[in-house]
Amino acid sequence: QVRLVESGGGSVQAGGSLRLSCAASGVHWKPSCMGWFRQAPGKEREGVAQIADARETSYADAVKGRFVISEDNAKNTYLEMNSLKPEDTAMYYCVSSPLCASLGNWHPNYWGRGTQVTVSS
Repeated sequence: QVRLVESGGGSVQAGGSLRLSCAASGVHWKPSCMGWFRQAPGKEREGVAQIADARETSYADAVKGRFVISEDNAKNTYLEMNSLKPEDTAMYYCVSSPLCASLGNWHPNYWGRGTQVTVSS
């Protein structure tokens, strides 16, 4: 059974940083795709970042150069978020699937419950 548990969210001022963590269990398939989605109030859910086989990364244009995704040997996934902006405020979800797709067309099989990130101006 796949289980994804996010942590590390919180409130921060604009320009600050946060590091989200995703503790993964039951993710045994290879290749694998791990990533992060977010959903702001009144907006659609959007892909933020993904990492394929712990190597190849891709990012949404809105976060390129500010966010960094990484993965350890246990499939735990991290999202380092720097230079945060108020528009980054959202619920952030850890996701996983056997295969990656482009962020705009990716429909991950597994989702965590989310962790809230709030950025104040």
